[in-house]
Amino acid sequence: MNGVQSSVEAVFRYPVKSLLGTRVEQAELRASGLAGDRSWALVDRQTGKVASAKQPRLWRSLLQLRAEYLGAAGQAEPAGAVTITLPDGTSVRAGQPGTDQVLSGFIGRPVELRQGREASTTIDRAVPEEVLAHGVGAEVAFELIELSEQTPGDSFVDYAPVHLITTATLAAVTDAAGSAPRPRVFRPNLVLATPGLSGYAENDWVGRQLIIGGQVRLEIFQSTVRCAVPTLAHGQDPANPQVLRALARSNRIPVPGFGAATCAGVYARVVSPGRVRAGDEVRVAP
Repeated sequence: MNGVQSSVEAVFRYPVKSLLGTRVEQAELRASGLAGDRSWALVDRQTGKVASAKQPRLWRSLLQLRAEYLGAAGQAEPAGAVTITLPDGTSVRAGQPGTDQVLSGFIGRPVELRQGREASTTIDRAVPEEVLAHGVGAEVAFELIELSEQTPGDSFVDYAPVHLITTATLAAVTDAAGSAPRPRVFRPNLVLATPGLSGYAENDWVGRQLIIGGQVRLEIFQSTVRCAVPTLAHGQDPANPQVLRALARSNRIPVPGFGAATCAGVYARVVSPGRVRAGDEVRVAP
């Protein structure tokens, strides 16, 4: 991609882990990731674990809820309280009396909203191949994983401060799956427009740095190993198990610590913080 112009097509922020987020025009990018990203999470009162749609049998309904900062649309920074909107239009606010009860009633399990991750916070990650084989409602094998291992601060990100994906990869998935998944099923922070590239372009960026808008610098350090989440229904977008099956056929690659893994997108650390905006130029550092 050296010498090939790319740009930020979209910026996404997810105030509550595993809930639908919002597209914003710009955001402050810090060492810990986008300001306000995954700053809250739902915790299962029965187990003490963070609720994550990576365990679809219990938590896939979280992807029917939308979380946003009040007045956040078009703003650079989170503003005011986090609001959570249910499919019927009901809205509640994080930290307000009665919110946990409303969310528990919708999900069907007792949960509570918490802000700020404690050390060694864990989630259950269902084995995605077993979810594909047996269905989202089946009891399948899962692994216990620690959140935010490569991220400073106390957010509830899965692993790294920034997750990004390119339009080249989205097009490749569309070709392989026979349908076009919306970017949000991959839950990226950044979608990069790469009109001059094809295939899973960001695979080649691992070990390199991206410069965004002349100020922000990211170090791409690992391909993103996919779980079952991209196959699930997101809001009104129906479930599509073909997404993961297509990736398993067309982009199963070696990832250190994981062996051969089904991937889409990449994880990044923040080398130089700053503001990212839709339309910013992106280039690979020489």
